[in-house]
Amino acid sequence: MASSSNNTFEGSLDDAFDEHFDQFFYHCFDTTLENLIIAYGDEEEARKKRKNRAYIERNREEGHVRLWNDYFSETPTYPENIFRRRFRMKKPLFMHIVDRLSNEVQFFRQKKDALGRLGLSTLQKCTAAIRVLAYGTAADTVDEYLRLGESTTRKCVEHFVEGIINLFGDEYLRRPIPADLQRLLDIGEYRGFPRMIGSIDCMHWEWKNCPTAWKGQYCRGSGKPTIVLEAVASYDLWIWQAFFGPPGTLNDINVLDRSPVFDDIIKGHAPEVTYYVNGREYHLTYYLTDDIYPK
Repeated sequence: MASSSNNTFEGSLDDAFDEHFDQFFYHCFDTTLENLIIAYGDEEEARKKRKNRAYIERNREEGHVRLWNDYFSETPTYPENIFRRRFRMKKPLFMHIVDRLSNEVQFFRQKKDALGRLGLSTLQKCTAAIRVLAYGTAADTVDEYLRLGESTTRKCVEHFVEGIINLFGDEYLRRPIPADLQRLLDIGEYRGFPRMIGSIDCMHWEWKNCPTAWKGQYCRGSGKPTIVLEAVASYDLWIWQAFFGPPGTLNDINVLDRSPVFDDIIKGHAPEVTYYVNGREYHLTYYLTDDIYPK
């Protein structure tokens, strides 16, 4: 008798638990479904309100012809000195970059669209990237002249930077090897500076859009916020080391303390160099600096 009553009691508990569980489950399900429907409705309404981007016929072919006649034809409108000023490099160097990018980077190859119409030329894409980088302007400032949109110009800059690093990084973004050091030593001795392998100094770049809260950290005597660039360059203006980013309130010694320029020498990883001056053997080289640097 007692066993029968216990079974009945346990059965009623199970039924009550199942009922409460079902109520809780259906409540959570209905709430979640309702929230999803509301969120989906908001997204649909926002999508409907979003304006479609209007297509603008820019006549890109005219942009290429104008660019070609201005700088790259046999009788260009603008002479070499203006090309050098506007492109920040000489024309042969620019054409070398254009040739490498067009042959080895898919983005810079001129392609045809579905109608068989030629797209933007390699010259247009590279010129757009160079102008934005050289002048520090917005992406849409080259639209009227080169005939390409803002988003396309942004892509040109991104692919240009990536392409330059991938194609030329192994040659130019590296530390000097023993052969480079020997060549620099020979040139330094020829110019009257034996044991010198380059010059090191800092320059200040004005930070126009510096946040107000940071101006005190980046302002120096001029009252304008600046960012410091430390560079090591040789006689041919080859930059062997660059350190960019310290605030303008730091002097050259403070920047040098943060810079990794001498890390390899401190860790003993620098290439070994042996040379002779007045019959004496030397193994240490030096950089030409101003008076603030330690001797």
